[in-house]
Amino acid sequence: MTTAPIPSPAGGPDITTQPAAALHDPGSVLARKPRPAPPGRVSASLTFAWRALLKIRRIPEQMSDVIAVPIVFTLLFTYLFGGALAGSPHGYLQFLLPGTLVMAVLLATMYTGVNLNADLGKGVYDRFRTLRIWQPAPIVGALVGDALRYLLASALVGGLGLLLGYRPGGGAPGMLLAIALVVVFALAFSWVFTLLGLVVRSSNAIMSLAVVVLFPLTLASNAFVDPHTMPGWLRAFVRVNPVTGLVTTTRAAMDGTVTPGQVGIVLAASAALTAIFAPLTMRAYRNHR
Repeated sequence: MTTAPIPSPAGGPDITTQPAAALHDPGSVLARKPRPAPPGRVSASLTFAWRALLKIRRIPEQMSDVIAVPIVFTLLFTYLFGGALAGSPHGYLQFLLPGTLVMAVLLATMYTGVNLNADLGKGVYDRFRTLRIWQPAPIVGALVGDALRYLLASALVGGLGLLLGYRPGGGAPGMLLAIALVVVFALAFSWVFTLLGLVVRSSNAIMSLAVVVLFPLTLASNAFVDPHTMPGWLRAFVRVNPVTGLVTTTRAAMDGTVTPGQVGIVLAASAALTAIFAPLTMRAYRNHR
């Protein structure tokens, strides 16, 4: 009985001439190439940021709230309360717009936790943790990608305000500075909902908690009314509310009267939120099962 020769792959080594040990080690007859180095921290984070943007492009309806909320709140508060609080909608708009900018962007931060929780339920992040990448990259990339939501909400509020007659005393530079400060604060605040996305069992629960957290912080501030009209116990809360400092700085930036101290307060609050909640988030991410 004869044995037919084993044909070798085109361009490959003749396996009939290989030593017996090589036949038991397929890797030895394959072309060995150096293993590519794992991506760096920035590269990995930007890749996951791009993933977040692709999700928005493929599921555009998830942006409906980010688009609708700024428009509804700006129009509703301007024309519903403007006459009663300031004598005219146009007069109230000059005071209101920085507040609606802050509120619209902060409300969008809840979707960081909602989307993370949905991915966890599908097992997506379990796969990410097996990759040879910087482990915080999926979380950091998602936060960077969500910055698009904040910029879109800011652009909608600012554009609608200009159409309604708002004129920032600080001009375009003041408006851009205000948006930048709000987005920086929102990115820091997003760590709160990222943590909730890891420890809460459902997306609906995160949205319910977001209402409980965000509405008191934004409404019990100087975003919509002058705190001097509030009772003493509520004014005490408004003074220590970080949203109050953000609204004050945003309003001053748009008016062109912002000071370095006000900007420093917002940046310090953003740094404090990140320093507290980012390590807690990463610990929960590593221990998540």
